Amino acid sequence: MARVEITSFGYLHGAEPGARVTIDLRHHFRDPHVRPELRHLTAHDQAVRDAVMSTAGVEGVLQAVTAMVEAFLAGPRQEEPVTVAFGCAGGRHRAATAAAVLAERCASRGLDVLLVHRDLDKAVVER
Repeated sequence: MARVEITSFGYLHGAEPGARVTIDLRHHFRDPHVRPELRHLTAHDQAVRDAVMSTAGVEGVLQAVTAMVEAFLAGPRQEEPVTVAFGCAGGRHRAATAAAVLAERCASRGLDVLLVHRDLDKAVVER
């Protein structure tokens, strides 16, 4: 069975993890951290997921990354997992939501998915 390994992370917590595809969500998409009512929530909270997924362009990025995963899986080295990393500033909102949504989409296609939220449970970085 084809395997996809997806990691979310925050650039403020350290270097990006090694991945075949790394998506940096910091500069092009609204940060829920700036909304006080969302700052201390995470992608486990529906309000955060709704805020991220309602941001213009996020759905397009997820569709493109899904297509990239499928393209890598169609290649000749199918025994290797496809690794995808999503990064944002703190790793609690945008990256974690995008990673979770991609994981859900891959799993619904019958793929074996490993989802790791590297920084989701770390303290909020006050900026």
